[in-house]
Amino acid sequence: MGHPRVRTPLNRQQIIGFWAAWFGWMLDGMDSVIYALVLSPALAELLPKSGMDASPASIAEAGSIMFALFLIGWGMSFIWGPIADRFGRTKSLAATVLIYALFTGAAALSQNIWELAVFRFLAGVGVGGEWAMAGTYVAEAWPDDRRKMGAGYLQTGYYFGFFVAAALNFTVGAAYGWRWMFACGLAPVVVSIVTLLKVKEPERWEHKHSAVAGVPAAKRRGPLAQIFRAPHRGQTLVMSALLTVAVIGLWAGAVYEPTAIITLAKAQGMDQPSAVRMASFGTAILSVGTILGCLLLPLLAERIGRRKTLAIYFTGMMATIVASFGWAFYLPVGTALPLFLTVLFFLGMAGGNFAVFSLWLPELFGTEVRASAFAFCTSVGRFIGAAVNFGLAASVRGMGTLGTPVALTAVAFALGLLIIPFSRETMGQTLPE
Repeated sequence: MGHPRVRTPLNRQQIIGFWAAWFGWMLDGMDSVIYALVLSPALAELLPKSGMDASPASIAEAGSIMFALFLIGWGMSFIWGPIADRFGRTKSLAATVLIYALFTGAAALSQNIWELAVFRFLAGVGVGGEWAMAGTYVAEAWPDDRRKMGAGYLQTGYYFGFFVAAALNFTVGAAYGWRWMFACGLAPVVVSIVTLLKVKEPERWEHKHSAVAGVPAAKRRGPLAQIFRAPHRGQTLVMSALLTVAVIGLWAGAVYEPTAIITLAKAQGMDQPSAVRMASFGTAILSVGTILGCLLLPLLAERIGRRKTLAIYFTGMMATIVASFGWAFYLPVGTALPLFLTVLFFLGMAGGNFAVFSLWLPELFGTEVRASAFAFCTSVGRFIGAAVNFGLAASVRGMGTLGTPVALTAVAFALGLLIIPFSRETMGQTLPE
């Protein structure tokens, strides 16, 4: 009988650092969902103050524009990569958390939609950078035999944030209104301070930073320039394309799922409050599925490889987006809602595909450019995601239905399956220096 493998124990620094990264990512997820939950009441109050009418159509249109602005802010967050490669992982992680916390809190003070738009854009810049900083930190700080599972654990944080936002909406939002929901977004400031005070830089980054510091400035090439030169250019383009596919699928499924459930619940005869509660229940189902998908993914990736694992998850996304929005959504009243909710769980599991990038991206790039590559690849898809968001809103209006336009986003995953063979398999390899 073989001896069970003993995992390298984590030291106190690695544990504190992980929890700082996890809580930052969890509060990131909370921040993203707070906006979706308070969108209607916030715009209903601010549109008239901005000289616009607050009809449902105006709220929907302004909401789409606000959401796209948030995504563009998220896309701008590639600036954090070079900052982290130059000044360190933990300082940059603390800065991203601080930025999104301050501007989420500031949104509570908005007097018109222009102010809200600026605060959401700036919060997006912080929110988008947090994943790249947290993923890079965990990959470099954790021992090689544990960092793969660490990537899966880290990714669950974002989806736990959905539960926190839903709980806040039931309590704070229901009792005190939308401004206090945004005020709750100030909580991550504590995580930022703890990160700065308690978490040391990974040794891997310290060594590389010392070596690079000895090179004359004139001979140094910026990390963003390096990821577009050999040997990195091919993988930068391939991983950016795969993440764009993942982003399109995430926003289609997660953003339109509450509206779809409310539509189906009302068709079944539920009143507005009951339909909204049903949407919260649906979001919880989606989140549980995604958390399980994130935890399963590193085990699969270590057994069959990164490429095959991502192919399985992309196939799952393609099938469940069509099954939920293209099929269950159009079933007869009474059958549609329960089946839509059932498929939603599996859509959530396939949505765990994001965990593969936390695990895989750090393995494709050296320490000198790792954060820049992670930040660029995870940010660029947000711009295309913003464009798709506008296109989807226009298609929903044009077709007069929600299901079909969202179901068509499954095409993105078919393209993703064609791109996967161009990626590089890193199963069994150690993290490059």
